[in-house]
Amino acid sequence: MRYIPWVVSMYLWPLLLFLNGCQTYVLNEKEDFMLLAGPLINQQPRKDGVNSAFDCNTESIPDGSRGYFEYLHRKGATHFKVPLSWAQLLPTGLPSQPQLAVVRCYQTLLNQLVEVGLQPLGILHGSTVPEALRWRYGGWESPDLVQMFHQYAEFAFLEFGQQVRSWVTLSHLDELKDAEVLNALQAHAKAYNRYHELFPGRVGFGTSAVKIISEFKMPTMADFLSLQIEYDCTSQTNLYKDLSTIQQSIGRTPLLINKMAVLGCPLDQFQTLGNFLKVLKRNNLNIMGLDMEMFSELTTDDILKSSMPHYTRKSTSYQSVWDEVGAHITSERDLFLHKSFPSGFQWATSSESFKVEGGWSEDGKGETIWDRFAHENKVFDNQTADVACDSYHKIDYDVYLLRGLHVNTHQFSISWARVFPHGHQGSHSEKGALYYDKLINTLIESGIQPVVTLHHWDLPQALQDCGGWTNVSIVEAFREYADFCFSRFGDRVKAWNTFSSPWVVSHAGYGTGEHPPGIKDYVVASYQATHNMLKSHAEAWHVYNDKHRKTQGGKVGIALNSDWAEPMDPSRPEDIAAAERYLQFMLGWFAHPIFVDGDYPALLKTQIEQKRKACPLTEPARLPVFTADESRRIHGTADFFGLNHYTSRLVNSSVGGCTSGPQGVGDFQAHVDPSWSSTASDWIYSVPWGLRRLLNFISAEYLNVTKVPVYITGNGMPTAYSGNTLNDASRINYIRSYAHEALKAIHEDGVDVQRFTVQSLMDGFEGPQGYSERFGLHHVNFGLPDRPRTPKMSAYFYSKLIENNGFISAKQSFNTHALKNYDSNKLPSLPASKVPSKARVVWRKFSSQTKFQRKLYHYGVFSQGFHWGVGSSAYQVEGGWDADGKGLSVWDSFSQKPGNILGNANGNVSCDSYHRLEEDLYMLRALKVKAYRFSLSWSRIFPNGHRASLNQNGVDYYNRLINGLQAYNITPMVTIYHWDLPQDLQNINGWANASMIDIFNDFCDFCFATFGDRVTFWMTFNQPHTIAWSGYGLGQIPPNHFTHPGDAPYKVAHNLLKAHAKAYHTYDDKYRKSQGGLVSIALNADWIEPKDVNVPREVMAADRALQFQLGWFAHPIFKNGDYPDAMKWQVGNKSELQGLPVSRLPSFTEEEKAYIRGTADVFSINHYTTKVACHSTARLSPQSYKHDQDIVEEEESDSQSTAISKQRAVAWGLRRLLIWIKEEYGDPEIYITDNGVATDTKTTVDDTDRIFYYKTYIDEVLKAHNLDGVKVRGYISSLMDSFEWLNGYKVGFGLHHVDFMNPNRPRTPKRSAHYYYQIIKDNGFPLPDDEKPLHGYFPKGFIWSTATASYQIEGGWRADGKGLSIWDKFSHTPLRVFNDDTGDIACDSYNKVEEDVAMLRKLKVTHYRFSISWSRVLPDGTNTHINEAGLNYYHRLVDALLAANIQPHITLYHWDLPQALQDVGGWENITIIDRFRDYADIIFSRLGPKVKYWITINEPYNIAMVGHGYGAAAPGISFRPGTLPYLVGHNLIKAHAEAWHLYNNKYRAEQGGLISITINSDWSEPRNPHKQEDIDAARRVVQFYIGWFAHPIFNGDYSNVMKTIIRDRSLAAGLSKSRLPEFTPEEIKRTKGTHDYFGFNHYTTVLAFPVDYGKLQHYDADRGAGTIADRAWLDSGSSWLKVSPFGFRRILNFIKEEYGNPPIIITENGMSERGPVDLNDAHRSYYFQQYINQVLKARLLDGVDIRGYTAWSLMDNLEWATGFSERFGLFYVNHSDPNLSRVAKTSVASYSTIISCNGFPDPASGPHECLSPEPEGTSSPTSSPTSSPTSSPTSSPTNSPTSSPTTSAPPHLDYMVNFLGMGLSPSEAQTGLYTTFSLLIVATLGVASVYFRLVKARKQRL
Repeated sequence: MRYIPWVVSMYLWPLLLFLNGCQTYVLNEKEDFMLLAGPLINQQPRKDGVNSAFDCNTESIPDGSRGYFEYLHRKGATHFKVPLSWAQLLPTGLPSQPQLAVVRCYQTLLNQLVEVGLQPLGILHGSTVPEALRWRYGGWESPDLVQMFHQYAEFAFLEFGQQVRSWVTLSHLDELKDAEVLNALQAHAKAYNRYHELFPGRVGFGTSAVKIISEFKMPTMADFLSLQIEYDCTSQTNLYKDLSTIQQSIGRTPLLINKMAVLGCPLDQFQTLGNFLKVLKRNNLNIMGLDMEMFSELTTDDILKSSMPHYTRKSTSYQSVWDEVGAHITSERDLFLHKSFPSGFQWATSSESFKVEGGWSEDGKGETIWDRFAHENKVFDNQTADVACDSYHKIDYDVYLLRGLHVNTHQFSISWARVFPHGHQGSHSEKGALYYDKLINTLIESGIQPVVTLHHWDLPQALQDCGGWTNVSIVEAFREYADFCFSRFGDRVKAWNTFSSPWVVSHAGYGTGEHPPGIKDYVVASYQATHNMLKSHAEAWHVYNDKHRKTQGGKVGIALNSDWAEPMDPSRPEDIAAAERYLQFMLGWFAHPIFVDGDYPALLKTQIEQKRKACPLTEPARLPVFTADESRRIHGTADFFGLNHYTSRLVNSSVGGCTSGPQGVGDFQAHVDPSWSSTASDWIYSVPWGLRRLLNFISAEYLNVTKVPVYITGNGMPTAYSGNTLNDASRINYIRSYAHEALKAIHEDGVDVQRFTVQSLMDGFEGPQGYSERFGLHHVNFGLPDRPRTPKMSAYFYSKLIENNGFISAKQSFNTHALKNYDSNKLPSLPASKVPSKARVVWRKFSSQTKFQRKLYHYGVFSQGFHWGVGSSAYQVEGGWDADGKGLSVWDSFSQKPGNILGNANGNVSCDSYHRLEEDLYMLRALKVKAYRFSLSWSRIFPNGHRASLNQNGVDYYNRLINGLQAYNITPMVTIYHWDLPQDLQNINGWANASMIDIFNDFCDFCFATFGDRVTFWMTFNQPHTIAWSGYGLGQIPPNHFTHPGDAPYKVAHNLLKAHAKAYHTYDDKYRKSQGGLVSIALNADWIEPKDVNVPREVMAADRALQFQLGWFAHPIFKNGDYPDAMKWQVGNKSELQGLPVSRLPSFTEEEKAYIRGTADVFSINHYTTKVACHSTARLSPQSYKHDQDIVEEEESDSQSTAISKQRAVAWGLRRLLIWIKEEYGDPEIYITDNGVATDTKTTVDDTDRIFYYKTYIDEVLKAHNLDGVKVRGYISSLMDSFEWLNGYKVGFGLHHVDFMNPNRPRTPKRSAHYYYQIIKDNGFPLPDDEKPLHGYFPKGFIWSTATASYQIEGGWRADGKGLSIWDKFSHTPLRVFNDDTGDIACDSYNKVEEDVAMLRKLKVTHYRFSISWSRVLPDGTNTHINEAGLNYYHRLVDALLAANIQPHITLYHWDLPQALQDVGGWENITIIDRFRDYADIIFSRLGPKVKYWITINEPYNIAMVGHGYGAAAPGISFRPGTLPYLVGHNLIKAHAEAWHLYNNKYRAEQGGLISITINSDWSEPRNPHKQEDIDAARRVVQFYIGWFAHPIFNGDYSNVMKTIIRDRSLAAGLSKSRLPEFTPEEIKRTKGTHDYFGFNHYTTVLAFPVDYGKLQHYDADRGAGTIADRAWLDSGSSWLKVSPFGFRRILNFIKEEYGNPPIIITENGMSERGPVDLNDAHRSYYFQQYINQVLKARLLDGVDIRGYTAWSLMDNLEWATGFSERFGLFYVNHSDPNLSRVAKTSVASYSTIISCNGFPDPASGPHECLSPEPEGTSSPTSSPTSSPTSSPTSSPTNSPTSSPTTSAPPHLDYMVNFLGMGLSPSEAQTGLYTTFSLLIVATLGVASVYFRLVKARKQRL
């Protein structure tokens, strides 16, 4: 729909003043006069092109409508026209058959209008009868229609009368004739009467025809007449005459000018308005309202000036404000107001792009003037904003802070140069725009409204090079930039600042030169910059208003900065006048043109003009002049007044002389009062009352007519960068006092302030001051590459201010994710566990899983309502060990004794949570957790353990905590006892004393009664096993008892169980019905895996270990009230063997069993690691709980170690434990109440290990939840680092780092906090786009290949005259190759051409890549002797391939250099270039006529680096790693180039082949993608890997990255030149372009991070990076190869972007295995499917020019230095068979199917013919269907290289089936079944054939 383009503020009161003052008829109240806007227009024009009124038919009310209505209301509109559609409301004409959707639509529209303060003017109908009604009832000539209209009118009145008080029945009577008019007037009369019977409002009708009024007179029943008229400026009297005639005809009935067309009027709208008002001033006209459209460009002042020649504005707003406030005494001025801000008040923080983003050259960002300024060393300490806060990579980090603050609004600026690098749209950077998309979306997802500043000082340098803001062309550039931003982001951004503090740009950038661009010209440039910024602002506003407002409904304003100015001497009028000049030269310079009259303030203009006259010889200032059109275009271009305010000044009058600049031209001087509080900036002093005074001045000066709200868009102060940076009390006082002054301005002065913005969110780059001044609420440590953000004390203060919405405590309303359970949840009795338990099925099902099956990642989400939480415990975090009456606990006593805790640490202060509740709540808000688990300190509530010692201070603390949680919708999960027993109770033997049962119950009773109205999840104990065994058995923890490990733990556990049961029954009996909570107990368990699952005794040992740990407590509670039989049997027998009369394990009476059984509503489990158990007959003495178990536990050695000994990260154990609990305890609901990993103190905020832990452990929980049906309902991890019991502060489990060396105990979010938040937000792990399969096809003619290499398969190492190669020598050197394997025989392919080709036929490949053994053809490496026998082998192989319709793809060199050449230096010797050329010449000449695909050299990186740097491959050189690899690489590149030119010049024309080089590379991702250092390291890895060789060949020389780094490091080490050789210009020319395609080998991806090797001269040191793998990635048989398919697509795109999208042939890609042979290589099939699908995505979705794919390898072979231990083959080679038989693995079928299909058919289209088994043999790949996978199944497949791709997620869980251990959809399983069946048939036939041959052979021998 289209809106009227309102441009400026409206004019209700001026019109009323004018009209009421000039007419004899006076309106009673201002609301009676109607200023009409509207109506809404349909977005889609009619077929005739005419825009029709919105009719609620085909369109819904637009999203931006409400904002549009608010805008109109602010501009003065009182009413809005709403034409109703008779035909749409009542299609049949009958009120009983309305279109309810249309009714609801209109009701919504009307409600929106009323809610924003606009009164609807309802228009029932125009005149033309709807066709549907005309067909039934005829036109207005029919009396029947009169009745139908009456019914329609009554229907409308009843439906909409509550919202509509003014109605027009028929608006276009002039369209009717004769009898039609009479009937229509009769219809109106009926409607009029009926309305007034129902409602008290007004009803009129409408016409523009004077004739109708004159001829038919005015009916007596009309409250007004609605007119549509024309006003012709050339004949004003005609309008007056017509109106007078109408007025005479209707008497004093008011006239409503509903619509007016203006004709023949001059461009000067002031004149037009004046002429029109002269007509309306006539006394005999009674005008009740006007349409606003004709005055859309005029303001209140315009109207008043036009109608009242003697009208003058009040010019001394400042004087008025000063008169009001100047006399205030200090106590009156500073009187505190205890009130709240208005509801809906916007609390905000801000940041600015160049101050925080960093990424100064990332993703194509252009240079800004601040980049140039800093790089020219013009900033404090030569600092730059190159990285700044690294916000470009840390969106999640920044929004985390905002959630913690609880702001509802965040203001940030867009970097113009990031989206338009050169300032113009033609240089658009999509990646830059995507950054802001993500930032905006992330804010909105967190409930934070984005406010965007288009320009905050960081102009693109490209525009500055053309003059910047002094060049008028920048106006259009800014308009273009603004238009892009509005279009791109405006659907989500509803508040825009065009500029922020433009005065600073003009003053400091173009006046004083203190800021970039550093221009010192306050005579011309400064004023010209302002002039162009004002015009730019106006153009941006108009762009929004004209193009975007109607659909987006946002607001556009400008954020102006201003000090407050007070007279130095209030008694001197000249100082008062000087203070006003100060304001006009600062604020008025920009505000006056926008908010007053489109021109600079008269005071400013006068002052400058006077100076110019007084200084004829030295021009002090040149103020540009706006044209009349420019003034009109600028005036009113703001929907709000944005104010940046920081400080005030005392101003006195002075004689400025002829000096340029504000003080010289303005004749004033500014000072500060020495009593004002200073800050780290010599500019900012704290003068809070100045804000209120400035707001009053703004309201009086700029907003008295244009009523727009004030947004405080910036307010803050800097502190120093050193000292106590976190305890910023001065900032707290500043924010408190300034916010309070804003509050007083609202409540006491009536200023419409709607937002308060603290500058800034975090410390940043503060212009010329660099990082020496800190404005942030959050401290940023710029000395660390992670740029950690830590809340300052001011952040917590501000969050509390927001929570209270001002300066009174907010009323809390609670709405948590409550876990309600009003009925007893007592579980039914379950039979005792068997020995071993039935849960042993877990081992049977899972222990035989392959590593691939075990580790395969599962994507999905948890059920709705899943409880994500974090936790802590009292002693670990609270501190305050003796605060406010708290009693001693056993941990207080224990930790005070030296030697008990590592480092003699204690919990006296710990995290100080007792005093830092707001800081803890901040973290919880930021994480957006649903639950917080914490424990109560018994001794804080009952200091001596008994109720009589109640400490109310302790109770108050927990009340505050619980209330704070509920205020933020966080469920409290309360542990009543977490190990910190009151010492007084331990003095009576603690839990060994049975009296503790009642004492504990009394404490629980108190807690239930005191907190239970808000707590609905209780845990009685945390880890009772630890209490019993570690405390009373091992004595490792309090109470440190270890004298009776054979019976004390059992007695303690006995009491703990009974204490728990009693507490449960207390809650159940007394509180459950009123409180509805859950009660549980938090048990702990490792998962126990048997040493050998195939040995029953070991399975029983594992089961026994679980029963002794978990079953000890879970069995009595969740099964039968008694201990597990395995435990009773073991302890009983041991006791008897020890000569004891009874078991050391206490027994329960039947009553006790019944009492204990079922005393948990849910199963709560803490889990950290997995152990491996094996049976062991333990000793009988001493008696011990440990020895009773008869097991030995070991670590699971194949898993990652952690910072705690014997606590490895074994994620898969958690899934098995959860299933075991399900099977063993009757499928209870389970809450994981603690799970996490310890990291050491060196790991602070970049905790990659913790992320890996969560990524894998939580995924195992998800598997249990989704795949195994375990009822997991919640997951808890550790909130922050804390006192970790015996480890003190040496390890940390938290999502937040706590600096225990800092008395403030600052909490800093770790990277894992942001990762965990994302898991919570996603409710698990939704399938990422990278993992979604793409269905589609490769183009016809796509190359499908597999590969081998000569040394790896050929064997025949001395056969037929072959010479020695470097690999022959290397493998025969001891300790070089694993297991002393050699390639002497290898796969014996030298003698098995037919068998190898048969394998290729089975695969159905179109090509076969193999290499030639240089030393087999040229034994000494030179062409002095050609070994024809060796060459003949390759002739036979090529001929066999061609006979099988397989194209050979030959690699000239695959690492096996003739040893004779190595003896003379090998690749180090420059002569090898000629030797290689000669070798290539022979091969081209002999084989070239039959071969069309050539590779010169395979993987030069490995030759240079692995062979000549690390020495791990032949020739095994490692003693010159800083030079030799580069020299070898240099020669390899030149050798390749010569071979290419040889082929190109000598053979290409005749042979027509393609030749290139194969380059290998991993893809590299940053280990921490939010960290610039890691991102840079990842780029270096790629440039030093693929770029080393690709850059010279494709771009002509080594990359600048390599050249610069190696040169700089070489020179720094004292070398005279770079260690990287240089190409001459001739060599560059000869090397560049020596490729016909990009041959590329790729296997895996790595995660990179920076490593500083110091001055070490080595490739790795040059690269400066280390690499690791993500622990969630699947393993292979090679330690370096992890399955990471997504990286394949990314590096293919890198090649496209970096090297000009060359044709790519993937010449190697595959996966290895090691260990026992398993022909069912599902892992390899998975690898190929995933990696090839990424290739398909790169080709179809990204446009990467991929021509072919090669699987490595055809068969298992000698895998270089790892020998035969790593197997990459599709075919297994049986080395125990003398014939080295080849056997197909299952991956053969997988790969051949992909080849047959030429891609991936969409299962949704039904089974594809390519999936059907085919007869064995080689043929061309199946044609690619052209039909999209989403097309009809009946579509016939045809050949097409451009088939449309489709992506799809895996089938829903409900539709998954299990097939061969894999979860597949039915269609996928069907395909798998067909494939398996076909393979079975082939295998059966093969067996039959073999059997037949054996029988035949036996008969022959007989």
